[in-house]
Amino acid sequence: MHEAGELIGRGREADVHLLPDGTVLRRLNHPHDVAHDAEAMRYASSHGFPVPQVFRAEGQDLVMEFVPGRTMLAELGDGTCSIEDAALVLADLLARLRALPTRPGAPAGTGLVHLDLHPDNVLMGPTGPVVIDWTNARDSDRDLDPAFSALIIAQAALGELAEPAKWLLDLLLRALHERGMDPRRRLDLVLQIRLDNPTMSAEEIEALPAAARLVLDGADRLWATAP
Repeated sequence: MHEAGELIGRGREADVHLLPDGTVLRRLNHPHDVAHDAEAMRYASSHGFPVPQVFRAEGQDLVMEFVPGRTMLAELGDGTCSIEDAALVLADLLARLRALPTRPGAPAGTGLVHLDLHPDNVLMGPTGPVVIDWTNARDSDRDLDPAFSALIIAQAALGELAEPAKWLLDLLLRALHERGMDPRRRLDLVLQIRLDNPTMSAEEIEALPAAARLVLDGADRLWATAP
């Protein structure tokens, strides 16, 4: 286990520390072999997808490149990033991830999916957006990621950030449609995965069906009226 440095971030599943050598330690707070995360990140990076460089992966500790910049969520909060730009960035990241070739040894027809790609897991770095938190990554149906991202934003649209999140969801759905991605395709499976997530509160779980309905209603309207 690495000696933790300055705490610079804390999430539901991990703490993030800045180490004396300028790298970052992400330490999970639950049993999980981060070699899984490192493999996914290195594969994505090898095909040009923006992730932090991985230096070491051991047990629950992942040591990575420090990416200067704030999360998209933070920049949305103070207006540094517009809702319109955020929707386009998210849709482009989802499209780029979807375009990655199947990993060697993975089932035919599958792709590397992130399963948690949302504004708090995108760092707005000096050279462009960088995707973090690959704990849930796996080889699966490529339609899962658009559904996941839409559902997570729809959850926010039912909370304190209702109005901006609803606008972000609407713009994201439009951007997904333009790129040939339909979040309805695997929404039922994504909803079940979210319902089984042990880190979610009872209130969040209770609101999930309503969040799924927001995604369905928005997508149904868009797909029905789009040329």
